[in-house]
Amino acid sequence: MAIPMILIVASCKSPHMDLQKVDIQGHRGCRGLAPENTIIAFKRALSAGVQTLELDVVINGDGDVIISHEPYFNHEISTAPDGHLISEAEEKQHNVYELTQAEIEAYDVGLRPHPRFPRQKKIAATKPLLSTMVQQCEAYAMTEGREAPRYNIEIKRTPEGDGTYHPTYKKFADKAIATIEKLGIADRTTVQCFDVETLQYLHSTYPQHRLVYLIANTNNLQQNIELLGFTPAIYSPYYELVTEQLVSDCHSQHMTIIPWTVNEPEDVEQLIKLGVDGIISDYPDMAIEILASVK
Repeated sequence: MAIPMILIVASCKSPHMDLQKVDIQGHRGCRGLAPENTIIAFKRALSAGVQTLELDVVINGDGDVIISHEPYFNHEISTAPDGHLISEAEEKQHNVYELTQAEIEAYDVGLRPHPRFPRQKKIAATKPLLSTMVQQCEAYAMTEGREAPRYNIEIKRTPEGDGTYHPTYKKFADKAIATIEKLGIADRTTVQCFDVETLQYLHSTYPQHRLVYLIANTNNLQQNIELLGFTPAIYSPYYELVTEQLVSDCHSQHMTIIPWTVNEPEDVEQLIKLGVDGIISDYPDMAIEILASVK
Protein backbone atom coordinates (compact mmCIF):
# COMPACT_ATOMS: atom_id res chain seq x y z
CA MET A 1 0.00 0.00 0.00
CA ALA A 2 1.44 3.36 -0.99
CA ILE A 3 1.59 5.83 1.88
CA PRO A 4 2.28 9.47 1.06
CA MET A 5 5.24 11.17 2.66
CA ILE A 6 4.24 13.68 5.32
CA LEU A 7 6.89 16.02 6.68
CA ILE A 8 7.23 15.93 10.44
CA VAL A 9 8.27 19.29 11.84
CA ALA A 10 9.21 19.85 15.46
CA SER A 11 11.01 22.84 16.82
CA CYS A 12 10.91 21.95 20.48
CA LYS A 13 9.96 19.26 22.93
CA SER A 14 6.27 18.96 23.81
CA PRO A 15 5.61 20.56 27.21
CA HIS A 16 3.49 17.53 28.14
CA MET A 17 6.12 14.94 27.27
CA ASP A 18 7.70 12.78 29.98
CA LEU A 19 10.82 11.25 28.45
CA GLN A 20 10.93 8.60 31.16
CA LYS A 21 7.61 7.26 29.91
CA VAL A 22 8.44 7.03 26.19
CA ASP A 23 8.11 3.32 25.42
CA ILE A 24 10.83 2.10 23.05
CA GLN A 25 9.55 -1.12 21.48
CA GLY A 26 11.75 -3.60 19.66
CA HIS A 27 10.07 -4.34 16.32
CA ARG A 28 9.95 -8.11 15.76
CA GLY A 29 12.50 -8.19 18.58
CA CYS A 30 15.16 -6.05 16.94
CA ARG A 31 15.01 -6.91 13.25
CA GLY A 32 17.86 -4.59 12.30
CA LEU A 33 20.28 -6.48 14.54
CA ALA A 34 19.06 -10.09 14.76
CA PRO A 35 16.74 -12.45 12.83
CA GLU A 36 13.19 -11.18 13.16
CA ASN A 37 10.68 -12.69 15.55
CA THR A 38 13.20 -15.16 16.97
CA ILE A 39 14.16 -15.74 20.57
CA ILE A 40 17.67 -14.43 19.92
CA ALA A 41 16.18 -11.16 18.62
CA PHE A 42 13.95 -10.73 21.65
CA LYS A 43 16.81 -11.39 24.06
CA ARG A 44 19.02 -9.00 22.09
CA ALA A 45 16.35 -6.32 22.43
CA LEU A 46 16.11 -6.88 26.17
CA SER A 47 19.89 -6.64 26.50
CA ALA A 48 19.69 -3.22 24.80
CA GLY A 49 17.23 -2.00 27.43
CA VAL A 50 13.96 -2.44 25.56
CA GLN A 51 10.86 -2.33 27.75
CA THR A 52 8.34 -3.75 25.29
CA LEU A 53 8.82 -6.56 22.80
CA GLU A 54 6.74 -6.11 19.63
CA LEU A 55 5.88 -9.29 17.74
CA ASP A 56 3.44 -10.98 15.38
CA VAL A 57 1.49 -14.20 15.84
CA VAL A 58 -0.14 -16.77 13.59
CA ILE A 59 -1.48 -20.28 14.22
CA ASN A 60 0.35 -23.50 13.34
CA GLY A 61 -1.05 -26.85 12.27
CA ASP A 62 -1.19 -28.01 15.89
CA GLY A 63 -3.53 -25.13 16.71
CA ASP A 64 -0.89 -23.35 18.77
CA VAL A 65 0.10 -19.67 18.68
CA ILE A 66 3.43 -19.21 16.89
CA ILE A 67 5.51 -16.08 16.35
CA SER A 68 5.73 -15.14 12.67
CA HIS A 69 5.01 -12.05 10.59
CA GLU A 70 3.53 -14.09 7.74
CA PRO A 71 1.49 -17.29 7.96
CA TYR A 72 4.06 -18.85 5.62
CA PHE A 73 7.84 -18.90 5.21
CA ASN A 74 8.84 -15.56 3.72
CA HIS A 75 11.37 -15.81 0.91
CA GLU A 76 13.58 -13.05 2.35
CA ILE A 77 14.47 -15.01 5.48
CA SER A 78 13.64 -18.69 4.99
CA THR A 79 15.58 -21.83 4.19
CA ALA A 80 13.62 -25.05 3.64
CA PRO A 81 14.36 -28.27 5.55
CA ASP A 82 16.18 -29.67 2.51
CA GLY A 83 18.53 -26.67 2.54
CA HIS A 84 17.26 -24.77 -0.48
CA LEU A 85 16.46 -21.06 -0.28
CA ILE A 86 12.72 -20.53 -0.51
CA SER A 87 11.76 -18.37 -3.49
CA GLU A 88 9.09 -15.70 -3.63
CA ALA A 89 7.14 -17.82 -6.10
CA GLU A 90 6.91 -20.75 -3.70
CA GLU A 91 6.81 -19.10 -0.27
CA LYS A 92 3.04 -19.39 0.23
CA GLN A 93 3.24 -23.13 -0.38
CA HIS A 94 5.10 -23.37 2.93
CA ASN A 95 1.96 -22.63 4.91
CA VAL A 96 2.55 -22.48 8.67
CA TYR A 97 -1.13 -23.22 9.32
CA GLU A 98 -0.67 -26.63 7.66
CA LEU A 99 2.56 -27.56 9.47
CA THR A 100 3.16 -29.01 12.92
CA GLN A 101 5.58 -27.21 15.19
CA ALA A 102 8.07 -30.04 14.72
CA GLU A 103 7.88 -29.53 10.95
CA ILE A 104 8.19 -25.75 11.34
CA GLU A 105 11.34 -26.09 13.42
CA ALA A 106 13.03 -27.96 10.56
CA TYR A 107 13.12 -24.64 8.65
CA ASP A 108 15.73 -21.98 9.31
CA VAL A 109 14.91 -18.26 9.47
CA GLY A 110 18.17 -16.87 10.79
CA LEU A 111 21.08 -17.75 8.50
CA ARG A 112 19.95 -16.24 5.21
CA PRO A 113 21.37 -12.73 4.59
CA HIS A 114 18.58 -10.16 4.70
CA PRO A 115 18.63 -7.78 1.72
CA ARG A 116 17.32 -4.82 3.72
CA PHE A 117 19.13 -5.34 7.02
CA PRO A 118 22.85 -5.83 6.36
CA ARG A 119 23.74 -5.37 10.05
CA GLN A 120 21.53 -8.27 11.07
CA LYS A 121 23.53 -10.98 12.83
CA LYS A 122 23.31 -14.32 11.07
CA ILE A 123 22.62 -17.25 13.36
CA ALA A 124 20.57 -20.43 13.06
CA ALA A 125 17.04 -19.76 14.31
CA THR A 126 13.49 -21.05 14.04
CA LYS A 127 9.98 -19.68 14.45
CA PRO A 128 9.12 -20.18 18.15
CA LEU A 129 5.87 -20.82 19.90
CA LEU A 130 4.63 -17.75 21.77
CA SER A 131 4.74 -19.78 24.98
CA THR A 132 8.37 -20.80 24.45
CA MET A 133 9.45 -17.24 23.69
CA VAL A 134 7.70 -15.79 26.75
CA GLN A 135 9.08 -18.44 29.08
CA GLN A 136 12.64 -17.89 27.83
CA CYS A 137 12.43 -14.10 27.88
CA GLU A 138 10.93 -14.07 31.37
CA ALA A 139 13.78 -16.32 32.56
CA TYR A 140 16.35 -14.14 30.79
CA ALA A 141 14.99 -10.98 32.40
CA MET A 142 15.10 -12.59 35.82
CA THR A 143 18.69 -13.76 35.27
CA GLU A 144 19.68 -10.25 34.21
CA GLY A 145 18.00 -8.75 37.28
CA ARG A 146 15.63 -6.56 35.30
CA GLU A 147 11.86 -6.14 35.29
CA ALA A 148 9.83 -8.63 33.34
CA PRO A 149 9.22 -7.36 29.79
CA ARG A 150 6.00 -6.07 28.32
CA TYR A 151 4.62 -7.51 25.08
CA ASN A 152 2.85 -5.90 22.13
CA ILE A 153 1.36 -8.79 20.16
CA GLU A 154 -0.10 -8.38 16.69
CA ILE A 155 -2.75 -10.81 15.47
CA LYS A 156 -1.96 -11.28 11.77
CA ARG A 157 -5.46 -11.85 10.45
CA THR A 158 -6.77 -10.95 7.00
CA PRO A 159 -10.32 -11.74 5.85
CA GLU A 160 -9.04 -13.53 2.74
CA GLY A 161 -6.80 -15.74 4.88
CA ASP A 162 -9.62 -17.21 6.97
CA GLY A 163 -9.61 -21.00 6.72
CA THR A 164 -6.51 -21.04 4.51
CA TYR A 165 -3.73 -19.36 6.49
CA HIS A 166 -5.39 -19.07 9.87
CA PRO A 167 -8.70 -19.73 11.65
CA THR A 168 -11.63 -17.34 11.38
CA TYR A 169 -11.06 -14.13 13.31
CA LYS A 170 -13.05 -15.15 16.39
CA LYS A 171 -11.22 -18.45 16.81
CA PHE A 172 -7.89 -16.76 16.08
CA ALA A 173 -8.51 -14.05 18.67
CA ASP A 174 -9.82 -16.54 21.24
CA LYS A 175 -6.70 -18.67 20.87
CA ALA A 176 -4.37 -15.69 21.17
CA ILE A 177 -6.09 -14.35 24.29
CA ALA A 178 -6.26 -17.80 25.91
CA THR A 179 -2.52 -18.24 25.39
CA ILE A 180 -1.71 -14.77 26.76
CA GLU A 181 -3.83 -15.40 29.84
CA LYS A 182 -2.41 -18.89 30.41
CA LEU A 183 1.10 -17.43 30.31
CA GLY A 184 0.15 -14.91 33.01
CA ILE A 185 1.24 -11.86 31.00
CA ALA A 186 -2.13 -10.23 30.29
CA ASP A 187 -1.41 -7.27 32.57
CA ARG A 188 1.82 -6.58 30.65
CA THR A 189 0.46 -7.18 27.15
CA THR A 190 -1.27 -5.12 24.50
CA VAL A 191 -2.96 -6.79 21.54
CA GLN A 192 -2.71 -5.00 18.21
CA CYS A 193 -4.22 -5.47 14.78
CA PHE A 194 -4.88 -3.68 11.51
CA ASP A 195 -8.07 -5.70 11.08
CA VAL A 196 -11.12 -3.82 12.38
CA GLU A 197 -13.28 -6.94 12.65
CA THR A 198 -10.76 -8.61 14.95
CA LEU A 199 -10.41 -5.51 17.15
CA GLN A 200 -14.19 -5.11 17.44
CA TYR A 201 -14.53 -8.73 18.54
CA LEU A 202 -11.73 -8.38 21.07
CA HIS A 203 -13.26 -5.18 22.45
CA SER A 204 -16.68 -6.73 22.97
CA THR A 205 -15.48 -10.13 24.21
CA TYR A 206 -12.37 -9.26 26.21
CA PRO A 207 -12.91 -5.66 27.41
CA GLN A 208 -10.22 -6.04 30.08
CA HIS A 209 -7.46 -6.27 27.44
CA ARG A 210 -5.73 -3.14 26.13
CA LEU A 211 -6.04 -2.90 22.34
CA VAL A 212 -3.87 -1.19 19.74
CA TYR A 213 -5.33 0.08 16.47
CA LEU A 214 -2.65 -0.21 13.78
CA ILE A 215 -3.01 2.34 10.99
CA ALA A 216 -1.56 2.36 7.46
CA ASN A 217 -4.33 4.31 5.72
CA THR A 218 -4.57 8.05 5.14
CA ASN A 219 -7.94 8.56 6.83
CA ASN A 220 -7.99 11.19 9.53
CA LEU A 221 -8.21 10.18 13.18
CA GLN A 222 -11.95 10.70 13.49
CA GLN A 223 -12.66 8.65 10.36
CA ASN A 224 -10.64 5.76 11.70
CA ILE A 225 -12.25 5.88 15.13
CA GLU A 226 -15.71 5.94 13.55
CA LEU A 227 -14.73 2.94 11.41
CA LEU A 228 -13.55 1.05 14.48
CA GLY A 229 -16.59 1.98 16.56
CA PHE A 230 -14.77 2.56 19.86
CA THR A 231 -11.75 4.39 21.24
CA PRO A 232 -8.80 2.03 21.66
CA ALA A 233 -6.16 2.38 24.34
CA ILE A 234 -3.46 2.99 21.75
CA TYR A 235 -3.43 4.48 18.26
CA SER A 236 -0.46 3.19 16.27
CA PRO A 237 0.01 4.86 12.86
CA TYR A 238 2.76 4.55 10.29
CA TYR A 239 5.30 7.09 11.48
CA GLU A 240 5.11 9.36 8.43
CA LEU A 241 1.45 9.99 9.22
CA VAL A 242 2.27 11.55 12.60
CA THR A 243 1.83 15.30 13.01
CA GLU A 244 1.72 17.57 16.03
CA GLN A 245 -2.05 17.81 15.58
CA LEU A 246 -2.47 14.02 15.51
CA VAL A 247 -0.51 13.65 18.74
CA SER A 248 -2.64 16.34 20.38
CA ASP A 249 -5.90 14.83 19.12
CA CYS A 250 -4.97 11.35 20.37
CA HIS A 251 -4.10 12.68 23.80
CA SER A 252 -7.29 14.73 23.96
CA GLN A 253 -9.22 11.48 23.42
CA HIS A 254 -7.14 9.75 26.12
CA MET A 255 -5.31 7.55 23.63
CA THR A 256 -1.63 6.74 23.69
CA ILE A 257 0.08 7.21 20.31
CA ILE A 258 2.92 4.88 19.33
CA PRO A 259 4.08 5.06 15.67
CA TRP A 260 5.73 2.30 13.66
CA THR A 261 8.38 1.49 12.29
CA VAL A 262 10.95 4.24 12.92
CA ASN A 263 14.49 3.41 11.83
CA GLU A 264 16.22 6.72 11.10
CA PRO A 265 17.74 8.71 13.99
CA GLU A 266 16.36 12.04 12.80
CA ASP A 267 12.84 10.61 12.63
CA VAL A 268 13.11 9.14 16.12
CA GLU A 269 14.23 12.50 17.51
CA GLN A 270 11.48 14.45 15.74
CA LEU A 271 8.76 12.08 16.91
CA ILE A 272 9.99 12.22 20.49
CA LYS A 273 9.90 16.02 20.33
CA LEU A 274 6.33 15.85 18.98
CA GLY A 275 5.35 14.06 22.17
CA VAL A 276 4.60 10.52 21.03
CA ASP A 277 4.26 7.98 23.82
CA GLY A 278 6.41 5.33 22.23
CA ILE A 279 8.56 4.35 19.26
CA ILE A 280 8.55 1.00 17.47
CA SER A 281 11.90 0.42 15.79
CA ASP A 282 14.00 -2.27 14.15
CA TYR A 283 16.92 -0.54 15.89
CA PRO A 284 15.69 -0.05 19.45
CA ASP A 285 19.25 0.42 20.71
CA MET A 286 19.52 3.51 18.51
CA ALA A 287 16.13 4.80 19.66
CA ILE A 288 17.06 4.33 23.32
CA GLU A 289 20.31 6.23 22.79
CA ILE A 290 18.50 9.12 21.10
CA LEU A 291 15.83 9.21 23.80
CA ALA A 292 18.56 9.61 26.41
CA SER A 293 20.09 12.51 24.46
CA VAL A 294 16.92 14.53 23.81
CA LYS A 295 16.93 17.69 25.93
